[in-house]
Amino acid sequence: MKERLDVLLVKRNLAESREKAKAIIMSGNVFVDGQREDKAGSTFPEEVQIDVKGNPLKYVSRGGLKLEKAIEEYGIILKDRICMDVGSSTGGFTDCMLQNGAKLVYAVDVGTNQLAWKLRQDERVISMEKTNVRYLTPDQIKDPISFASIDVSFISLTKVLQPVRELLADDGEIVCLIKPQFEAGREKVGKKGVVRDPKVHQEVIEHVVSYVISIGFDCKDLNYSPIKGPEGNIEYLLYLKKLKIDDTTESPIRGQAITQRMIQKTVDDAHGSLSASEE
Repeated sequence: MKERLDVLLVKRNLAESREKAKAIIMSGNVFVDGQREDKAGSTFPEEVQIDVKGNPLKYVSRGGLKLEKAIEEYGIILKDRICMDVGSSTGGFTDCMLQNGAKLVYAVDVGTNQLAWKLRQDERVISMEKTNVRYLTPDQIKDPISFASIDVSFISLTKVLQPVRELLADDGEIVCLIKPQFEAGREKVGKKGVVRDPKVHQEVIEHVVSYVISIGFDCKDLNYSPIKGPEGNIEYLLYLKKLKIDDTTESPIRGQAITQRMIQKTVDDAHGSLSASEE
């Protein structure tokens, strides 16, 4: 399936909106498979390699700003840690991890040719393209993962978190992005896949939190992403810590949940802060 170039830039978090994507393309700074492309309406396969030269962003994509907020708000230290970026795409999260001192990052994605060229060339990055993390086993990873980020689309976190947990070290941590449009029932998703109702956001977060504590995670903190998803969806950053297995039951110890009051406040703050931003 082919997509317009301006749409691809937005989907990969290389531009905030289609209008801004068009401006970047017309400036002559966008290269597709190494060739300059200045027509926003040109169509390409979804897996095509796209690079933006002279990118003013701090990271290879705007996605890095999401993890940056989590690191700053939650006081996460990544120096010398083995990390994994699940749903790496262009590599915004991977880039953020490296800039915060990560020793090694496994960039995992079901797609191909999306990871930014500078990250492909970085010896601290192990690119695992065409890889579904649900079927990734610990023996495919040289070292237990100390920290993982999860930013996936078209699938619920409840399908991904257990497999990622198996890859984590005993005290491993996760920052996962809760995307209401992929967690809520179809009847609650509006036009263009956007979920606007704060009540649905709260329900979705409560459901994910309930699930993660049942499989052996502590919910350490919750906040909202500083930027919206491609279609204008508000997203949330959930901070988790892996708990040990109970020796008596051979089951994960049940984790600590986040209070309903905290969830409601986070949703209210998100809508208050981001409701006026450009979609």
